[in-house]
Amino acid sequence: MIFFSEGARAENFIELRLPCKKNSQVKAVMPNGEIFILGKVLSFPSASRWPGYTASKWASPSTVCASAVNAIHILLNVEKNHGRIISIIPSETIAPAAKSSASFILDMPAGSGVFGGFAPLTGSKVTLEHKGKEEKFTKPPEENDVLIIRTPLPDSSQQKFFMLEIENRPGGRVTAYGQDGPKVVARVVHKLGGVGRFEGTKFQNVGRIRASHSGVIDISTSRRGKIGGFQIMPLKHALTSKEMINAWALTQWLIISPLPFHEDLEGREPIFKNSFLPGPQLEDKLPGLFNQYGRRPLVLCRLDGGDWQRLPEYTGLYHNALKNITHLRIYFPYMQ
Repeated sequence: MIFFSEGARAENFIELRLPCKKNSQVKAVMPNGEIFILGKVLSFPSASRWPGYTASKWASPSTVCASAVNAIHILLNVEKNHGRIISIIPSETIAPAAKSSASFILDMPAGSGVFGGFAPLTGSKVTLEHKGKEEKFTKPPEENDVLIIRTPLPDSSQQKFFMLEIENRPGGRVTAYGQDGPKVVARVVHKLGGVGRFEGTKFQNVGRIRASHSGVIDISTSRRGKIGGFQIMPLKHALTSKEMINAWALTQWLIISPLPFHEDLEGREPIFKNSFLPGPQLEDKLPGLFNQYGRRPLVLCRLDGGDWQRLPEYTGLYHNALKNITHLRIYFPYMQ
């Protein structure tokens, strides 16, 4: 990864630029004008995928609906209650929700570049530069177009929340901590107890975010190269999505419910939008503008109500691996 500098700009976001041209450079443009070359485009989409994965329909059109170590998904629009998506994937793996003809395929490894330290937040706006004009991204691009993703970089004076704590018991509070103090934002209806074989965890490390989208937060309990983790899921997704029907009988899912008389959690802040991303690993070298750890959301736990500690390491399918976890803490990515 290399970088050079242009003039600084006032807006506080990373601008990711993916040209629709084979072997073209993928760039990250920083607010201070630095430009990082992250890799190359091996192919770009000629089509879109419909229906997309179930939770994509809860995102906003022309935004990032999923950010993960092995894929980024973008919602074009919602048709007949199903999302139409285009994906960005690394060449070393194909994510289950992606389709090669509906994807940008990049030569950077999973867990790095746009899949790591420069990953966009869910909810990030996406546009298309077409014949010199910028427009909403609502259809597959053409050759020589440029896909643009702008992901915000809030500083400490702008950030709403810094930390999420979960009491791992039925009825447990889900509390977001911010500048205005703690705020209960949800309740636990199905507690976490085990780990499962969520394949994307192969590309992430213990206690880190593997994936964040409008209906799931996926957390790795295995070191890179191994498979193991658990998921946090909102109630509506758990009740209405056919593929989630078994979550209630298994221990690898922590299901949370909105508060009474509040809106559903799917696709909404502060948990399932503008919240989490994979963060840096491997060879990502973040500029001075970043905080190396702030851009890497960390997950901690308490066992039997004890002190806060790192998540224990587990791989494979183990139904009772995490039965002693009484509390979880997830730090939001931030800047100093």
